[in-house]
Amino acid sequence: MIYLATIPNEANARSYGTVFNEVAGEYDRHRPGYPDALIDQASDVAGIGPGVPVLEIGCGTGQLTRSLLTRGLRVTAVESGDELIARARGQLHGLGEVEFVNARVEDASLPHARYQAVFLASAIHWLDPDLSWHRAADALADGGTLALVSYFGLEEARSSQDQKALRAAMARIAPELAAAWPAYRDLDGMLAGVAARRANVSEVWAWLGRYDIARGYAESLFEDTHVAAVPMLLEHTGEELNALLGTMSFWKRLSPRQRGALAAENHALHQRLARPIRSSTIACLVTARRAPRA
Repeated sequence: MIYLATIPNEANARSYGTVFNEVAGEYDRHRPGYPDALIDQASDVAGIGPGVPVLEIGCGTGQLTRSLLTRGLRVTAVESGDELIARARGQLHGLGEVEFVNARVEDASLPHARYQAVFLASAIHWLDPDLSWHRAADALADGGTLALVSYFGLEEARSSQDQKALRAAMARIAPELAAAWPAYRDLDGMLAGVAARRANVSEVWAWLGRYDIARGYAESLFEDTHVAAVPMLLEHTGEELNALLGTMSFWKRLSPRQRGALAAENHALHQRLARPIRSSTIACLVTARRAPRA
């Protein structure tokens, strides 16, 4: 239940992305970074190293930004949330060469065909898909790499019973949310779906997260799509799980009564299990190359 894999009524729900700015401190404390192996692979695919300019769209509090800076990359980091970017700026001061741009990427003035790589971590589904693929492609040099990274829920035997208990509690307390919550896929099913959609990177990402962001025009902008995946088993106390859920957009959609009831259920489940609550997730990297301009 950790990672919401779809956004009901997505066009309207994009406004919920502002919740991250409202909980910037909690977001920074409780959201995980991204596996070094995936960032290394993205860098290898892109052929980038120290001194190379890259763009990060939706940097949040800087989890991925830190990884890029420690690899010596020159980062332009775009973020619309003023609290988020202030926290990123403070934490990353002196770590490397970074320029922060406090703006929506749809409105930001970005150089044309400048960057060898454009990174988005858990971000592209919050952007207008009629513009987002265009904006990323426009910023990339020909042959540059688009790198998308995020976590997705995973169906796995190690955590299935715990997940059933969490979903049962949700169905009792927030049935409207439970009804929209998707069943997670197993690893083989997830990767098979990616393979069937590799001609269009937007369709791949839409499949992984069940996002309404697939656009036909993206097929002409990007090519050579690949995926890398790192499955993980997460363990949380009831308190840790509630702190993490409090940084997610769906939490804001619940009433105070529902939030309190779900938090209590999570504490109770932790007590009944007499061990941490288990959740399976998969960290995914999807890369695609900018197609040559005509």
